[in-house]
Amino acid sequence: MAGPVTLRTDAGDEDLDVAEFEARLQQGEISPQCFVRLPAVTGDEFVPACDLEIYKRLHQPKRAYFRRAFSLNRFPWLTSGLILINVAVFLATVQNGELGLDDMVRSGGKVGPLIFDLGEVWRLFTANFLHHDALHIGLNMFVLFNVGNVLENTYRTLDYIWLLVFTGIATMTTSLFLNDSVTVGASGMVFGCLGGVLAFGLRYRNQLPPLYRSLLSDAAIPTVLGLLLIGITSQGVDNWAHLGGLAAGIVTGAFLRPRLLTETRRFWWEPALRAAPSLAILTVVFLGQPLFFGQFLPRWRTERSEAFGLTMPVPADWSVGADPMGSIAWYNGLSTNGRASFAAEALEMPEGADVHEAARRFIESRLRPREMGEDVLSVQSEPPEAWRVGDRDGLRVRVLIRETTGSRRLYVYFVPRGTVVYQLAAEWSSAFPRYAQVTEWMVQGLRFTEPRALRLVRGEALLFPNSPDALARLGLALLEQGEGPPAAEALMAAVRGAPAIVPYRVALARAWLVSGEVERACAASAAALTYAPDDAQALEADARCELARGHPRRALERLGQARVAAPTDERLRDAESKLKATLPELQ
Repeated sequence: MAGPVTLRTDAGDEDLDVAEFEARLQQGEISPQCFVRLPAVTGDEFVPACDLEIYKRLHQPKRAYFRRAFSLNRFPWLTSGLILINVAVFLATVQNGELGLDDMVRSGGKVGPLIFDLGEVWRLFTANFLHHDALHIGLNMFVLFNVGNVLENTYRTLDYIWLLVFTGIATMTTSLFLNDSVTVGASGMVFGCLGGVLAFGLRYRNQLPPLYRSLLSDAAIPTVLGLLLIGITSQGVDNWAHLGGLAAGIVTGAFLRPRLLTETRRFWWEPALRAAPSLAILTVVFLGQPLFFGQFLPRWRTERSEAFGLTMPVPADWSVGADPMGSIAWYNGLSTNGRASFAAEALEMPEGADVHEAARRFIESRLRPREMGEDVLSVQSEPPEAWRVGDRDGLRVRVLIRETTGSRRLYVYFVPRGTVVYQLAAEWSSAFPRYAQVTEWMVQGLRFTEPRALRLVRGEALLFPNSPDALARLGLALLEQGEGPPAAEALMAAVRGAPAIVPYRVALARAWLVSGEVERACAASAAALTYAPDDAQALEADARCELARGHPRRALERLGQARVAAPTDERLRDAESKLKATLPELQ
């Protein structure tokens, strides 16, 4: 039975029902000059399709033109130029046939710590142009040429550029938050182009010529899934970057219109408007570092050391690690050229915290090329300089370490606290000088808290308030933290409970000296000598007292007596030598 609509074609008459006829009209598959017989309107006569009211109502000239004119025959000059840029960058950066990890960091790969710590957001763009080896760039450029050819023939140039820019940034941004590894390569951008092709093929499936319909629609999904599967089953592939690029390409392609379906330009400034998104995102990426660094980056977390009794801000993504410069340390997760670390150490100085002495010992014992590593060529240190560390005065030593592969900066801070000097060492590659500012923010945010050892002895003294030993341990712990008055109070209670124990009186004398109570200190040291006139510690305490009174000769005499009582004590010998050096007539 003949349908209600008959088309007269070169191949003969074709019968259609009304719904199919309307669908083909909307898709632009029926020429306006095609002869049509619609019995309800034309009777038994054939008339040109353009004479029918239904044709005038449903026919869309642009879709018809798109169906007739769409092709992929134009040479993709922009895509070819992009490929040439990638090849040129590869040849300029690769060494010995492969791009090493240090080269990736140095050349602009996606390195999370350098982006989060230093605000180097430009790496989200430059990482797309770096490749591991010839196979990596060869595969990416082959796929890019083919899918880029489709997009460049389909969309306007500025729209295609926007898709490339947006998917490239989205690729590395996705990898930044979901993959800690250093990432390079244009594969994410390639997947962005695949996503754009997929969105285009599905959206305009019914309007494409049959050849391109099967190529860009039917075959697109299996192709994308196959490439994703290859990445998932391969080692060292950043699949998060691939997925991010694919998603960005699909979203972008869903909103772009092919050049054959766009309206004629009405205003001269329309191209500038379409170029604005690409220019805006590139401006933020390449010029945004001063905006992000110090304002939004680094992100911080507070680290607390119960053993040392300090808190300090540390970049949020840093990990706890080992470092020869300290017993506690944090680093940015890199083991290569971009590594930055911060280590802390507590130096016991029973004779009193002396940051100058601590700095001198560090420079003499640690800043030797052989001590710093096999690759170290030279070590240059600047003289110690006064520096504010947190809420305390301290010293800073700046060091330049030259190695076979480059140079490193080392900043070491010394800050006193009672009988302890805290040594804080920050180290980073000279190629990333902004880590000096990150270090400064960490140092200035350092605050001292009550260490675990002091908290434990304080609890013990509360449990046993009449125990001389508990009170003495509390006094000594307070004295180590430089808290003279409360230390003296606890030690006085210990002396009252056990007046014959000389070390308690010696510690009390030191506590009064720390508190600035010289006469009380001298009274305590004199009492200690009454109980033990030949005790080396009591004699040393009395020497300190005489020195505080301004009597260096008497102090030297007491130190001589203490040396006789303890001839093997190197600390007493050093103290005696230093005191002699202050008396010109004895030199």
